[in-house]
Amino acid sequence: MSARTTDSARDIPEATVARLPVYLRALITLADQGTATCSSEELAAAAGVNSAKLRKDLSYLGSYGTRGVGYDVDYLRYQIAREIGVTQDWPVVIVGIGNLGHALANFSGFRSRGFRVVALLDADPRRHGEVVAGIDVRDFADLGSIVREHGVAIGVIATPASAAQDVADSMVEAGISSILNFAPTVIAVPDGVDVRKVDLSIELQILAYHEQRKQAEAVS
Repeated sequence: MSARTTDSARDIPEATVARLPVYLRALITLADQGTATCSSEELAAAAGVNSAKLRKDLSYLGSYGTRGVGYDVDYLRYQIAREIGVTQDWPVVIVGIGNLGHALANFSGFRSRGFRVVALLDADPRRHGEVVAGIDVRDFADLGSIVREHGVAIGVIATPASAAQDVADSMVEAGISSILNFAPTVIAVPDGVDVRKVDLSIELQILAYHEQRKQAEAVS
């Protein structure tokens, strides 16, 4: 995957981009605790990375630390939020309002982190008119008009695997250019469309692997 280019023409490696939200979350926690400044070591510990990696990552954004003082928590939080684009309000649609879709619709972290769910869509007519988190569930066929009305660029797929590709195709056709896929399958999209995949079963299997290793080491 190629590095992204920011408005200021800096090339930021994709691995660094993936860690910026982690730093932002750590800074929000520090601010909530009343911390005004922090060292790179303190921020790295809060984010779960080593301080050298953190300093390298932040160097792509510019020089925001002060020697002997550290980082201004609020200022660095704003700069990272601006860099990753969450200082603005991003309209989001969620497709697939089963158990997972319900949970995502009720997730309070969307709004607090710069995302606003504007529509919940499902192909099952039995769900139409249901209200989830204060939002009416609408027919999936309304996707195109909703995207145009709200300027939606980000779509979330929470459908069964069998429906995910058709949903992705419809999203792309409607003009959505970024997709978060929770369906346990790989979807194909054209160039210019970004996809992030969240597979909870794979993450659990990775943890199971590590648990198995620890148990084997304990008896050896």
